[in-house]
Amino acid sequence: MSDQIFQAVAQQLGLNPRNVLAVLNLLSEGATIPFIARYRKDKTGALDEVQIQSIQETAKSIEEFNSRKVFIEKTITDQRKMTESLQVQLNAALTLSELEDLYLPYKPKRKTRAQKAREAGLEPLAIWLMAQEAGIPESRAGAFLNEDVVDIAAALKGARDIIAENVAEDAETRGQMRHLFEQEAKVITAVLPGKETEAAKYKDYFNFSEPVQKIPSHRILAVLRGFLEGYLQFSIQPDPGTAVELLEQKYLTTQNEAAAEVAKALKDAYRRLLQPSLETEWRNQLKARADEEAINVFAENLRQLLLSSPLGNKNILAIDPGYRTGCKAVALDKYGNLLHHTVIFVHEQNQRLQQAENTVKEMVAKYQTECFAIGNGTAGRETEQFIRSLNLNLPVFLINEDGASVYSASEIAREEFPQEDITVRGAVSIGRRLMDPLAELVKIDPKSIGVGQYQHDVNQQRLKERLDQTVESCVNAVGANLNTSGKYLLQYVSGIGMTLAGNIVNYRNEHGGFKSRRELLSVARLGPAAYEQCAGFLRIAGGDHPLDASGVHPEAYPLVERMAGDLNVSLATLIGNEKLIGQIVPGKYIDEQFGRHTVTDVLKELRKPGRDPRSELQTFEYAAVYKMEDLSPGMILPGIVTNLTRFGAFVDIGIKQDGLVHISEMSHRYISDPSEVLKLNQQVNVKVLEVEVSRNRISLSIKQAMPESKRPLGGQQKKAERKPAKPVTGKSFSDALVNLKNKFK
Repeated sequence: MSDQIFQAVAQQLGLNPRNVLAVLNLLSEGATIPFIARYRKDKTGALDEVQIQSIQETAKSIEEFNSRKVFIEKTITDQRKMTESLQVQLNAALTLSELEDLYLPYKPKRKTRAQKAREAGLEPLAIWLMAQEAGIPESRAGAFLNEDVVDIAAALKGARDIIAENVAEDAETRGQMRHLFEQEAKVITAVLPGKETEAAKYKDYFNFSEPVQKIPSHRILAVLRGFLEGYLQFSIQPDPGTAVELLEQKYLTTQNEAAAEVAKALKDAYRRLLQPSLETEWRNQLKARADEEAINVFAENLRQLLLSSPLGNKNILAIDPGYRTGCKAVALDKYGNLLHHTVIFVHEQNQRLQQAENTVKEMVAKYQTECFAIGNGTAGRETEQFIRSLNLNLPVFLINEDGASVYSASEIAREEFPQEDITVRGAVSIGRRLMDPLAELVKIDPKSIGVGQYQHDVNQQRLKERLDQTVESCVNAVGANLNTSGKYLLQYVSGIGMTLAGNIVNYRNEHGGFKSRRELLSVARLGPAAYEQCAGFLRIAGGDHPLDASGVHPEAYPLVERMAGDLNVSLATLIGNEKLIGQIVPGKYIDEQFGRHTVTDVLKELRKPGRDPRSELQTFEYAAVYKMEDLSPGMILPGIVTNLTRFGAFVDIGIKQDGLVHISEMSHRYISDPSEVLKLNQQVNVKVLEVEVSRNRISLSIKQAMPESKRPLGGQQKKAERKPAKPVTGKSFSDALVNLKNKFK
């Protein structure tokens, strides 16, 4: 890594150059971002994953800039057109736009009108006109007539084309125009004539304008979608008169007939060359900015979803609801293994309903079911109502089934359940999502999970890159059980990948599981480098070494052994013993090998070894509403946040259509981003503001659902009955199971 690059990265991000250099060196050695953030804090100054990611991306951007600069310099030099002045300008350029402006006159291009005019010998006439000396342009133009220039009008037009191109390719002029666009340009849209009916969903943009500096990402993406679908006209420009006036102030030096020709050329330069070029540049810039913001929102939503509270190892009866074809019910053991599946019909008032009741009760008793997981799609609420009516005293969870159908038809599902049809696979996925959302959702393309907006409109390569990084970050934050995790989860563990994940599972199957982390070195193709990256993120419960169940990296085992030796206790006695750990003086163990951050992290891990960072799962029950027609303005309902965008949050209130809480209806204080006050899967109370059945739209408010004491305005509310949320604990499951067994005695 050159001094120039890491110094530039440090300066751009405002970070310590030494820490930046350490990060870049570790990345170049093949270290992953989670590994660097977790186990190399002493080298990086405890930079977090976001900062490390920024360093990586900034360094890449600077390298691309330098590479482009070298190419441009070589191209101009090869044309024998490089001058000392131009080299100074290239060296002073700070952005790709500045580089490209300087390169534009020398850039190979298709033959332009100006080039044809030059070839016809009209450049001297253009130079004379630009000098704006006294004289009659028509008289001057007469001297340039030839077989390619048939009359005086053609000669003057060709000269103006040359002037227009020279003006449009002047780096200083482009910089001034770019500044004008930045300060005053607007995104302007209108509906295409005759498309009013077809374009109804873009009604807000039929006659729309907004400054480029203020338009939010979701609006630019919506506008671009309407434009690409052929419904909207779209342009980006400042006031044309202002732009042309700026050019005239720069280039017109007098008022005469030659200046009048130049003025025509300036208008043409702006209309035909500058405005379209800068519009394209701004369109790409706005699109890139909107893409990045949308991808950031998607990635953060995905992070929250992947880190959703797990139920843990419980026997589950999972149901994929349906009307005509029935509900697919599957019994899963506490490890997610499929024990039994059947179809029940719970939406018919006949003998099938009684059969369904008997079937469910028999399955619950036989497979010692501890809770229900029901998909929240079509017929989900009605199926929930049926299960609750059985009074089995077991928790019932409605599970977001977005992407379950994608999983059930995937190669992964076929590999896991080759003998089962897609309905069984989908129901299994719903149950496993309740047990461990992270382990199940990593099997599904994140774009199919339903926590983003405009995900099909943004840069797909960048989206995949960020989402993969997010999945990797979440998996490593939680850690993976080396003896139970599937290969689709293991592949995201630092340093592993799909090939090594498959090799780990194969080794596990052949040898009956791992007894220590060191045993990983016996896995095919898993060498010391991969071991260093992955070992700290893999857990072994009840293994040969007590620290193998923790997040302490094996390289720090000698450190913990010293601590235990100094206290004259065993490792097993020290781990989790707050009293003993409190006697340890951190400074005593800081040396060249183990710095302050490592010692601090080790002590933190010893206090809560292998702690799952995810929060405890809570039960939740919707109000007695099942369709939009059940809603009326003023109702206050419980709901769950299912998606966050920059303009608002979508909340599931127990019907098929989620409602929208606009950002202005979230808090009584000003917020600029819904994530300031909300999280995905958060339980909230909402007030129904408006219901548009014809448009499938529900407007909700969180701030207006707050207690009277916290709201500035009062008002009578129609409140739907609901049970308060409560944590799900092992004890509550045990009690419910005992009650159930007693019921069937």
